[in-house]
Amino acid sequence: MSEKSYHMTPAQFREYGYAVIDWIADYYKDIGTLPVLSQVKPGEVRQTLTPGAPRKGEAFTAILHDMKAVILPGVTHWQSPNFFAYFPANASGPAILGDLLSSALGVQGMLWATSPACTELETCVLDWLVSMLGLPEKFLSTSKGGGVIQDTASSSSLCAMLAGRERATNYRSNRQGCDGRLVAYTSNQAHSSLEKAAMVAGIGLENLRLIEVDQQFAMRPEVLARQIAQDGAAGLVPFFVSATVGTTSSNALDPLPAIGAICRKNNIWFHVDAAMSGTAALCPELRYIQDGLDLADSYTFNPHKWMFTNFDCNCFYVADRKALIDTLSILPEYLRNQATESGAVFDYRDWHIPLGRRFRSLKLWFVIRHYGVEGLQFHVRRHVELAQQFLEWVRQDDRFEVAAPAPLNLVCFRHRGGNERNTMLMDRLNTSGDLYLTHTRLNGKVTLRFCVGQTNTTQMHVENAWKRIQEEAGKL
Repeated sequence: MSEKSYHMTPAQFREYGYAVIDWIADYYKDIGTLPVLSQVKPGEVRQTLTPGAPRKGEAFTAILHDMKAVILPGVTHWQSPNFFAYFPANASGPAILGDLLSSALGVQGMLWATSPACTELETCVLDWLVSMLGLPEKFLSTSKGGGVIQDTASSSSLCAMLAGRERATNYRSNRQGCDGRLVAYTSNQAHSSLEKAAMVAGIGLENLRLIEVDQQFAMRPEVLARQIAQDGAAGLVPFFVSATVGTTSSNALDPLPAIGAICRKNNIWFHVDAAMSGTAALCPELRYIQDGLDLADSYTFNPHKWMFTNFDCNCFYVADRKALIDTLSILPEYLRNQATESGAVFDYRDWHIPLGRRFRSLKLWFVIRHYGVEGLQFHVRRHVELAQQFLEWVRQDDRFEVAAPAPLNLVCFRHRGGNERNTMLMDRLNTSGDLYLTHTRLNGKVTLRFCVGQTNTTQMHVENAWKRIQEEAGKL
C-alpha cells in the first residue's frame, strides 16, 4: 500500500502548469479589452470568497476557474496598454518565465554559501547595468563599490540613509541610538519614502528638511546650501541629502552637479533616487539626466518600473560597499561559514534590511538576454516618442495647458476649467474603464498625469486615450 500524499504529482504539475501558461497568454491577449481600473466596490471580492478554508483539497480546474470569476474583476490591470497612471510597473514574457524558475528553485540567497549562483549572477547582472546605463565605474563590484537587488527604492533609500547616519557618527548611532542632532535633506517634491526612511532610521520627521523647488519643480541648490549652513551653525549635524532624477509628481530632474558639490564640501552622504526614470539612461541621448552622478555615494533605480522586469526588482549601488556592510552586518554563530570567513565572497544579507532574499536576478538576466540592449533601447525610445506626441496634442488644444516640463515619458497637464473640472474629468475617464489616469497637485492645482511606459502600449492606445480625454472634456 503506497503512502498517501497530498502533493501535486509531477504529471499533474505539468498538466496544470500548461493550463496556467495558457491562462496567462490569453489574459495578455485580451487585456486591452478589460476595464483598466477595477469596477468592484469595497468588500465585493471578499463577499464572493468562501468564509472558511476548504476541509478537503479542491480540483485545480476549480481554482483556475475562480481566478477569472472571482479575482480578475477585482484586479486593476497594471499591464494593460491603456494604463497611464502612477508610473510604469511593467512585466514581460521573459521576466515572468524567469520569475517562475526562481520560484521553482526556491533558494534562499542570504549568503553566498546558501546558493552561490544566486549571489554571483546578481553581481554579474548589476555590473552589466553599470555599462548599459553609463553609470560611474565606481559602482562596479570590481571597484570599492558595487550593486545589490532590493525589493523597492524605498528600501534602498532607507539603507542609504542608514549608511550616511553611521558614517556621520562613526557607527556610534548603531550602538547608542540617535541623539536628535542628525539632519537629512531632500526636495519637497521627493518621494514619500524619504519621510518614512527618516522615521524608521530614528532621524525624525522634524529633522528632515524639505527644500524648496524652482519653477521646473527641481530642488534649488542655493536653498539647500543655506539650510545646511544654518543647521550647522545651530549645532546640528547635516549628514544626508537625497536628490531625485524623475520625481513621481512631475518627472522633475534635480540638478545633481550642484547638489553633489554641496555634499562634497560638507562631507554629506549624497544619495540619488532615479526610481522612476533611471531606465531612460539605457539610451545614450538621454543620459544627461544623470550628469553629476559621479559625485554620488549611492544610487537607485527600478527595473520593475520601466525595464520590463516584473515587481519586485530594484537596483541599489554604493560607491563604498564597506560603509554599507559595516552599517548592516550582524554575524550570529548560525550564519558562520568558511566562504564568509574567507572574505572572498559577497553575502548580500549585509547589503540590506532583510536576512532572506529571493533569486531576483534570474528574471532580470532573462529580460536583458531576451531583449538585448538594442531591444530595451527601442522600447524606451518609443515610449518617450509617444509621450512627446501626446504633449504636442495637449499644447494644440486650447482647453488644456501643460503643467510641467516633460523631458521623458510623463506628461502633466490640466483642463483650464479649474480643480473641480480636472477631478471630474479624471473620474469619468477612470470609471469608463477605457483608460486609467492619476493626478497630483502642482502649485496647488489639480494636475492630471499621463505616463507612457507599459510593455505593450502602442501609438494606437495613446491616440485612443487622447480621443477619450477630448470626448469627456467636451461633455464638461
